[in-house]
Parts: sequence; C-alpha cells; structure tokens
Amino acid sequence: MKTTKILALSAAMTTSAASSAFAHATFTESTVTADSYVVMSLQVPHGCDGKATTEVRMELPEGFVFAKPQPKPGWELEIVKGEYKNSYDNNGTTVTSGPIEIRWKGGELPDEYYDTFGVRGKISGIADGTVLAFPATQMCGADASVAWTDIAAPGTNPHSLVSPAPTVTVVAQEASGHDAMHAHDAAATPSKVGYLELDGAYVRAMLPGQPVGGGFVTIKNTGGEDDRLVSAASPAAGAVELHEMAMQGEVMRMRKLEDGIPVPAGETVELTSGGLHMMFMQVKTPFKEGDSVPVTLTFEKAGSVDLTLPVKSAAPSGHSHN
Repeated sequence: MKTTKILALSAAMTTSAASSAFAHATFTESTVTADSYVVMSLQVPHGCDGKATTEVRMELPEGFVFAKPQPKPGWELEIVKGEYKNSYDNNGTTVTSGPIEIRWKGGELPDEYYDTFGVRGKISGIADGTVLAFPATQMCGADASVAWTDIAAPGTNPHSLVSPAPTVTVVAQEASGHDAMHAHDAAATPSKVGYLELDGAYVRAMLPGQPVGGGFVTIKNTGGEDDRLVSAASPAAGAVELHEMAMQGEVMRMRKLEDGIPVPAGETVELTSGGLHMMFMQVKTPFKEGDSVPVTLTFEKAGSVDLTLPVKSAAPSGHSHN
C-alpha cells in the first residue's frame, strides 16, 4: 500500500453555517448511476463531543474506481492506494490498483459548523440496486474521533445501526433517445415475488422543503392464499411507513397501518394517491422528477422484493399529502 500526498492549499479554510443538523455523516446524493462517473459529497455534521474535526477519512469500496478527491483550502490531501480485488478498464487500459482511501488532514472544522468533502470516481461493475458503503472516520486532534463505519449485514435494516457508514444506492442508467420518453414507465413490466405481481410502481416528486414523499404500486395476488404487505424500506429515506387516506365523517384523514396492507387471494390491491400508499419519511434528498428511488417491499408469506421506482410529477391528482 502506498500513499500520494498533495500539499495543503494556502487559502484560508471556509465553512458554511449549518442550516439543519444531521445525526450521522451522509452523502448529499442518495443514488448514483451504474457504470458512470459520479461526484459525491460527504456531509460532516458535527465534531467529536464539541471538539473541532481536524481530519476526515473515507474508505472506498470495491467498484468505486479511479477516484479523485476535491482539494479543500486549509487541508492537506492524502490518497492511500492499494490493489483492487477485480480489474477495470480505463479507456482500453486494464487497471488493477488505485485509490482505496482518501484523507483530508490538518484542517479545522469547528463543532458548530458543517462542511462537505468531495470525491469523483467511476461506478464500475456494480449491479443495479446495490448499496455501496463508504466507511468514514472523523479525527478531532490526537485523542478524539467519531467512526461512521458500521455496515449492515444482509437482511439487516441499516437504520438500526448506531454508527452507520455513509451509503449510496446504484441505479440503472436511464434509457436514451426514444426510450427516454418512457423512462417513467420503467416499472411497466411487472415484478414478481411468489404468487404476487407488482406493477405500475412510482413515487411522487417532492416540493422544495417537503419532508415526506408518497409511493404507489399495484399488487395482484394470483395465488390461492392470502398475503400481507408488512413493511417497506428504502436507503433514500429514514423510514417508510404504510398509510391509508380515508374519509372519517366529512374529513379526509391519514392513519398509519401498523398491521400492514392485506393482499387477499385472487384480488388486486392498488396503492394510489388519496388511498393506500407508502410514505417516505425523513427523506435525505428530495425526490426530483426523472430520478428513481429504490425500495424493498416485504410480504408476510411471499418474502421480499426490490423495486426501483421512477419519480413522476408532483402535480396533485386528487386528495393527497404526498
């Protein structure tokens, strides 16, 4: 393993006052596009028990290659290089090693401020729907640190971790040309899990400052046994709840469905605006029309299925808080 050092820029460090507080270190981007170059910004929300952050370390996962960090005034850059597990093509040249960790050192980010640390690289050979973790550590002088390095095991909810590593979810490249006109209909081909067919899934684009977003899907039970949608989860949200909008007297009210949504045998259940739906809470980055949002639906008997939901217009269509 070797390192490449870049001298610190002479300009003074600049910081921006935080307009909101984040409990964990996260990326400003929740998704990245497969087999493409991406720029990601790690948000460092606070110091170590009041102490200023003086170093930020970011480990790079396999499949994030050819990384180039963004210099920051007042900080020295250290690029740790090592061997990749796989080989990668870089414009006709086979590459088997490169940056595996980035360190911003020698600066000072006071606890009462937040800042971002940027890196550019290529997502290569990673399947659509994969969640990539970038373990990060803040150093606050010689005797204090905060580690965001916990990685969820398969089947474990990442939100249950005490110190979750920052993550992004890999999504497929959008269609080009004529097919791009139908990108929002990517869910037109039904997904299947057991005897269940899921069709027409999408989420609604969010307005600026809106903290929650709505998701919808049609579920058809072709089997002879009742089932139930018991939960939903997405790396793009702090939580996803199952809700129902229904008239109570002359008032339309929303309620959380603690027991999930029944999907009777031989019937079709529609999650629609103004009725049953998914509610994406604590959304990290507001959903924008044309993007996509990954979600995992878990059924009582059929099991779990991963979907990629296109983001459609925020224009209202009936009763909605989405």
